[in-house]
Amino acid sequence: MHTKPLPNTSLPPASRRDWVLSAVCLLAITLHFMLRLMHLPPVGTLAAADIPLIAVILPGGIPLVLRILLKLFRGDFGADLLAVLAFITGAWLGEYLAAVLIILMLSGGQALEAYAMRKASSVLRTLAERMPSGAHRKKGEQMEEIALSDIAIGDEIVVFPHETAPVDGTVTEGHGAMDESYLTGEPYRVSKAPGASVLSGAINGEVVLTIRAEKLPTDSRYAQIMEVMREAEQQRPSLRRLGDRIGAVFAPLALLFAFGAWYFGGDSVRFLAVLVVATPCPLLIAIPVTLISAVSMAARRGIIIKDPTVLERLPTCRTAIFDKTGTLTCGKPVLTEILPAEGIPKEDILQRAASLERYSKHPLAGAILHAAEQAKLALMDASHVSEQPGQGLTGTVAGHDIHVTHRKKLLQANPEIAAMLPATSAGLECIILMDGNYAATFRFRDAPRADGKSFIGHLAPSHHFTKVMLVSGDRASEVDYLAELLGITEMLASQSPEQKVAIVRAETAKASTLFMGDGINDAPALASATVGIAFGQHSSVTAEAAGAVILESSLAKVDELMHISIAMRRIVLQSAVGGMALSAIAMGFAAGGFITPVMGALLQEAIDILAIANALRLAWGGRIATDLAGKPA
Repeated sequence: MHTKPLPNTSLPPASRRDWVLSAVCLLAITLHFMLRLMHLPPVGTLAAADIPLIAVILPGGIPLVLRILLKLFRGDFGADLLAVLAFITGAWLGEYLAAVLIILMLSGGQALEAYAMRKASSVLRTLAERMPSGAHRKKGEQMEEIALSDIAIGDEIVVFPHETAPVDGTVTEGHGAMDESYLTGEPYRVSKAPGASVLSGAINGEVVLTIRAEKLPTDSRYAQIMEVMREAEQQRPSLRRLGDRIGAVFAPLALLFAFGAWYFGGDSVRFLAVLVVATPCPLLIAIPVTLISAVSMAARRGIIIKDPTVLERLPTCRTAIFDKTGTLTCGKPVLTEILPAEGIPKEDILQRAASLERYSKHPLAGAILHAAEQAKLALMDASHVSEQPGQGLTGTVAGHDIHVTHRKKLLQANPEIAAMLPATSAGLECIILMDGNYAATFRFRDAPRADGKSFIGHLAPSHHFTKVMLVSGDRASEVDYLAELLGITEMLASQSPEQKVAIVRAETAKASTLFMGDGINDAPALASATVGIAFGQHSSVTAEAAGAVILESSLAKVDELMHISIAMRRIVLQSAVGGMALSAIAMGFAAGGFITPVMGALLQEAIDILAIANALRLAWGGRIATDLAGKPA
């Protein structure tokens, strides 16, 4: 069987060469100061203390210079140009210690960035490390060890205690619990019994479970999350490209400033000092590290960022457009009213209908069964159950023939019964017949999410939305009913997917838009909005057209995503603007002769470390403030 390879889960490791070169530079600097303290005589024209430095400059600096020059030939005129000029100038002027410190600054900066990116990608790495390489396949009474890629749909896979589920599936044997926190963001264990679904990547509890593979490992939830996160890390959002452009503009300006310091100060060392402190590493390093930290933090909460530009654009959105079913509602109808015929108790007809509906796959069956359960009604045996397409559900319960159908079909067959039926109303309904006679009308509504009203209400004061719209394909009566419950004043009903796209495009032309849908038939609208967010429980994560996918249906998760994006922008500005400001101040002091090249290199390294530490706050911190919860999440 041909299968595509599992996604590459390896993270870019810190360059071993950069770490080694940094260590060699530190050793050379240490030897330099030790030899200076020993007051050894010069070796030819060189001071003895400079020999360890020169030994590093040649093998360490030349490859760095060549690598950066190659970037320059490709048109990448960034901050590295300043570093190359500073290194060459230091070596030419005999400022060997400064030259070695520049090598340390370059190699150390690259090593620190690699470490920071690895730290920021902690969730992806954790997922990669916990996934098993093989599985236990059950064949009759035997069990065999197979590679992950050999699992086929329908295979019986045994998951031992504390092992990780290798594939999406359904429990066939065993009663236990699994930890799905890294996949759903929920911190508690989920009970598992025969018939329960299992997500790949979930950790089993104390009991052996046997699951039937429903998807190939490459198509399972875990692999989809890994692939989405890997692609997100490789993208270069506009914030990152902006950093590159600013660096390209900053470099020639800093070079002019350095020449000015040399010309007016009459000292070439000032030229070198300005170049050393002018490298805007905080800008170039802080942005990608902060972005990946935000992606990692969102993943811990069950939010997959497919397109990192979502994090940049979300705080700028001013119009929120929502689909109805599965987004502002739970997508599950609830039995709200029972209208029985005269002489028939409500509990009696509900009990009989539920006893029959347990054999049905109709969407309303679950609502009837749930209502019977809430009323603590025991289900009775049913026989002669039949559910023909378009004919409704029929069967015999406790000696009575029960027929569950809908109004239109019933009136076509028995128009004389119309006088006995209650008037139509908003929502869904079904008609119950008992022994051929009208028995009851059941009315249903799609229940709104519990946090829907508070979420809609906080968009304007907390996130500066100026317009909230409800756009749905449902009937006007249903849309109006939900809009009134949630406090939405602008709504459009009976809209086709094509009409939704036109509405989103028209609103996006006026202001940045957030569109939120369930991802089943909303893909075009999701793709047309400034930011598209989808609930992903009904469809494949990678098939979504949205920029972000909420794995578990909760509007509170959307609020968390909004606050993560706000925190990311704030930290980027702090690290980039703050670091650039410190570098600019240091350039002024260097131009005035108050900072030597050596001091400048050490100062720039300290600024880099501060910027990286600040950028990692999202990766280190596990809490984010939200408006709906009223406390950190």
